[in-house]
Amino acid sequence: MTQTNAVGWFDIYVDQMDRAEGFYEAVLGAEMEDMADPTGETEMKGFVGNMEVYGAAGALVRAPYAKPGPGGTQIYFSVEDCAVQQARIEDAGGKVIRPKFSIGKFGFVALAQDTEGNMIGFNSLD
Repeated sequence: MTQTNAVGWFDIYVDQMDRAEGFYEAVLGAEMEDMADPTGETEMKGFVGNMEVYGAAGALVRAPYAKPGPGGTQIYFSVEDCAVQQARIEDAGGKVIRPKFSIGKFGFVALAQDTEGNMIGFNSLD
């Protein structure tokens, strides 16, 4: 069996797609694109990325079977300096939960709540 990354994909559940899309575009500078769900059950907006590089791709998903909120799986976005994203969070409609802090030899983390109530993190080496 070929060794792969532990995470191959992620879904961030949302209630209001436009609001959530605006938040992630503002905080991460992310580009989003419509994605088709072959089951027809969900509305999806994918993070535009490169599937050939290290890391996992994912999407915002509005689904009848799942809701956003804290206490679920924690997603950490890899960024150059998490203080940059931290400074954008409140203007984008989110909330800083824990400002940038050291995690020792693994760099720094900032924790936030997005517009949908999901807890998210940002990780940087600086």
